[in-house]
Amino acid sequence: MVDAAVGGKTGINTPAGKNLVGAFHPPVRVVEDLDLLGTLPVEDLRAGLGEVVKCGLVADAEILELLSRDPGGALDPASPTLHELVVRSVDVKADVVGQDLKESGLREVLNYGHTLAHAIEKCEGYSWRHGDAVSVGCVFAAELAHDLGLLGEDEVAAHRLAFSALGLPTHYAGAPLKDLVDAMLSDKKVRGGHLRFVLLEGLQNPVVRRVGPEQLRAPAERIGIDVR
Repeated sequence: MVDAAVGGKTGINTPAGKNLVGAFHPPVRVVEDLDLLGTLPVEDLRAGLGEVVKCGLVADAEILELLSRDPGGALDPASPTLHELVVRSVDVKADVVGQDLKESGLREVLNYGHTLAHAIEKCEGYSWRHGDAVSVGCVFAAELAHDLGLLGEDEVAAHRLAFSALGLPTHYAGAPLKDLVDAMLSDKKVRGGHLRFVLLEGLQNPVVRRVGPEQLRAPAERIGIDVR
């Protein structure tokens, strides 16, 4: 509802990587029935909120405020809090996609946290829920941004708090860094063999930075990844 449904892009997972094969095909209309959220296992509802938190981090501070005030409501399909979170997240996605349908520039900001997230999914054989991987990926991106002087410690802590309040993971130890880097090198944001990450230069201020593999070691270690 808050991500793939809006944007006119389809993609499939392959052994080469996630979302590397697909098509752009904008729909005539998107209909979202929030009653369907009541049919989901709580683990799937929680994972969907990973993308909601991401929208709050990259664009809409009120999303983070709502989650802070009522994390329980975010997990309640009947709650007005969850309704507002969905509406606000769709607004974020639609605004960006409306300016950059085919991801030639601005739309990259929606990939915040996704460079590592997609690598985790690939290394886990796509057994991880996408939102769980995005949660870890956003925390990693925050740690990386802190090392680059873009985020303060309090802003990194805000990442961990927002995700952990919903029960989403903030650490990962399932694959070593070298395997994750190999997977990240197939990311669609790679240019000339160089890794590029969407980072935050302050909350709600996404930027794209080229990052060398050595710069990944310290933030990776802090979230539990084996860097040997």
